[in-house]
Amino acid sequence: MRLLVVEDEIKTREYLRKGLTEEGFIVDTAATGVDGLHLATTGDYELVILDIMLPGVSGWQVLAALRRQKQTPVLFLTARDEVADRVRGLELGADDYLVKPFAFAELVARMRTVMRRGAGREPDVLQMADLELNLRRCRARRGQKRIDLTKKEFALLALLMQRHGDVLSRAYIASQVWDINFHTDTNVVDVAIRRLRAKVDDPYERKLIHTLRGMGYVLEEQERHG
Repeated sequence: MRLLVVEDEIKTREYLRKGLTEEGFIVDTAATGVDGLHLATTGDYELVILDIMLPGVSGWQVLAALRRQKQTPVLFLTARDEVADRVRGLELGADDYLVKPFAFAELVARMRTVMRRGAGREPDVLQMADLELNLRRCRARRGQKRIDLTKKEFALLALLMQRHGDVLSRAYIASQVWDINFHTDTNVVDVAIRRLRAKVDDPYERKLIHTLRGMGYVLEEQERHG
């Protein structure tokens, strides 16, 4: 899952980036409100962590502008601890409000709560044919058999299942799972797909992960040859 952290204080920004990356998230960062708003409106994020006191454009302004275009979940993380500030943030459309200094474990717990709730949010369990992926418990199962996946394999399978039926290019997969720019001489995506297939498809007659030559990969029930 991809997050956006908008925070002008470099130590806090890097602390969040490092900690959330270790939690398994892909983290983009911005140091100004202008940059944060641009990323939030043009990118695809599960959550935006937003400071209020930002140079140029405040967090209030970022949220108000974002809400005119998207309903991406937003968690305010700020030193402003007045009740009036909390009320204003929630009335503007924030999903939660956490005051600095903060406990990292509480931040992660609040983030996961925000990302779970609300209409139109991603369900906890993804299902395709007899393949099941539990996002909360990080467990995969096909039929009655549990599948052991690495963190990257789980993220790759989650992406394929969330976008089932869509052909995903190698460049898109690389950016979403590894947070890297894809180069034609890099076979990291193909290797990962091969390893994932060995666990998810090879032991079973019905194949779910398919290759479209020159285009990418797709997860779907309809049989394809690739």
